[in-house]
Amino acid sequence: MKLNDIRDNQGARKSRVRVGRGIGSGLGKTAGRGQKGQKSREGVSIKGFEGGQMPLHMRLPKRGFNNPFEKDYAEVNLGTLQKLADAGKLADGVLDHAALQAAGVARGGKDGVRILGKGELTAKLSFRVAGVSKGAREAIEKAGGSVEVIEIVPAAEKAAAKHRTVQKARAADKEAKKAAAKA
Repeated sequence: MKLNDIRDNQGARKSRVRVGRGIGSGLGKTAGRGQKGQKSREGVSIKGFEGGQMPLHMRLPKRGFNNPFEKDYAEVNLGTLQKLADAGKLADGVLDHAALQAAGVARGGKDGVRILGKGELTAKLSFRVAGVSKGAREAIEKAGGSVEVIEIVPAAEKAAAKHRTVQKARAADKEAKKAAAKA
């Protein structure tokens, strides 16, 4: 093989089809769009339109509800925690979301970790998590561990609180300026 023999595989580089360039091209005149009508024109968006008939997306029944305020917890079972403790993968001290993520159990969960009671726990572990089921709490305390449930403030509430603080500060500045102008 020589450098001057190197070329792309057959079909790797395909030139753009230039429509409307004469009858010899096979895509001349109407450029493969048929004749007349709205769809032969440029800039048409009638996907889903069924000629006045009730469209499919409106005919199908809608079910369920997607709660926009639903909490997203990374759920971890006691059995999984026991396996990690036996393998020595859990750090000493209080285990929180970051420690459980580092151990590879708490995937996702933007609102924190919730411990569930599936499985057995014999290791003495301390947790600082966003939630724990009643059975899991009993099992952890029975094994000699402890659970601290922290409250995680959603981002929307944090933003609203910050906005209120800024508004109060602006109002106080306005009043101070008025008082200074009167004096």
